[in-house]
Amino acid sequence: MTKEPNTLGEYLRARRGLVTPQQAGIPEVGVRRVPGLRREEVAMLAGLSADYYLRLERGRDRNPSVQVLESIARVLRLDDDHVAYLMTLVGDRKRRSPRRARTETVPPGVAKLVAGLPHPAFIEGRYFDVLVSNALAVALSPRLAVGRNQLKDMFLDPEEQAFHPNWQGSTECLIGNLRQSVGTDIDDPRFIELTGELSLASPRFRELWARHDVKGQWGAPMEFDHPQVGEMTLNRERLAVGGIDGLHLVVYHPDAGSEAADKLALLASAALPTVEAEPMPERHDPTPPGRR
Repeated sequence: MTKEPNTLGEYLRARRGLVTPQQAGIPEVGVRRVPGLRREEVAMLAGLSADYYLRLERGRDRNPSVQVLESIARVLRLDDDHVAYLMTLVGDRKRRSPRRARTETVPPGVAKLVAGLPHPAFIEGRYFDVLVSNALAVALSPRLAVGRNQLKDMFLDPEEQAFHPNWQGSTECLIGNLRQSVGTDIDDPRFIELTGELSLASPRFRELWARHDVKGQWGAPMEFDHPQVGEMTLNRERLAVGGIDGLHLVVYHPDAGSEAADKLALLASAALPTVEAEPMPERHDPTPPGRR
């Protein structure tokens, strides 16, 4: 029999390890063998018995009340995104039969919209697969071509890492958003495939995944270091595709009149398809030969 995953306990342990005694107002006395707070310290600060908190972390109690979770969240200094994620981890999960990987399909009208946008734009799936992209997105980064996966590129491709001057911050944002997107739906075959591959191949992924950070990814300025035009800052907009779970439209656009706008225009001109000039049709003089 497959053991039920203890997602709540794993999350509490990970977040407990990120809160220092100083942050919690606990004086440090002697040598601490664990990073962050001890279980009994979290229990004390949250107004719980140490035995009950231990049962939560070990998965023996999977149905704490909202009040208990809010008290723990306060001690662990969780923000709104992390609290919302914490609430999804509660309750017994019914055993389900093995799932098939689902196919993510972009509506034709949305694909046409992406193709016609004047800025780099693409549609990403739940696990950051690029499902649709326009020519300017590929000119910005060839790794935004259809079929690529942004998670794998960000953690495993040196060119993509060089493309992001703030690579450390970009990876934190990406993993936080993956946690928020997945929630407790951890038996999705695509999720298992990706996290398994990245956990084996990337120490940075393992480090961030163990933190259990949760963070939404929406609008923000993004820095890029393009191999042809150099450094530039573009605004990122990330918009949910209405009515389709997990699909988002991502658009990068510059500030009007900025140096980034000039560089993006240069990339756009280079991305235009080359059209060969057609030969001029042969001209026929209608004047009869004798009168020329």
